[in-house]
Amino acid sequence: MSILNRRSFLASAGAATTLAACGNGVGSDGGAVIDARVDSTRDFLFNKYPATRELVSKAFGVLYMPLITEAGLGLGGAYGRGALRINDATVDYYSATKASVGLQIGVQQYAHALMFMTPEALSNFRRSEGWAAGADLKYVVSEDGQTLRAETTTVLDPVLAVVFGQAGLLIGATIEGTKYTRIIP
Repeated sequence: MSILNRRSFLASAGAATTLAACGNGVGSDGGAVIDARVDSTRDFLFNKYPATRELVSKAFGVLYMPLITEAGLGLGGAYGRGALRINDATVDYYSATKASVGLQIGVQQYAHALMFMTPEALSNFRRSEGWAAGADLKYVVSEDGQTLRAETTTVLDPVLAVVFGQAGLLIGATIEGTKYTRIIP
């Protein structure tokens, strides 16, 4: 019987995080693959939650992250790649990374979209070397799994997030603490 020491535990967590990146476009054909995934994600979002069309039309930019894979066993991590679109045209590509510590075990995948509702929020995001989702982020939550509720005050928030398409066995998809970094695919 082997004893799980700190070093082997950290190695296991690192391997799980590396495996979590599989299927996220790593080593892909670049921007064309990410753009195709973003198109599919956007279409799914609009079909499943029609109210998001109006939110996206009011946004100054939308960052679509088609597939985030998150894994955790005490220590956890998440990774994905996506594209920032302004007027539905890709202007930049981004990776999303997240590390976490705590009571967690499992793997899940999900998609999300960040809608920048003010020009300042979009500008701050694009100028940063690594933007972390935090206090200025508001979730647009699904009330009954089919419709999104967007109050007038919600649309005035600088950044709105929609997390959707969850699958897996890790409870609680959240993007708080996720770091977004511009990449060249």
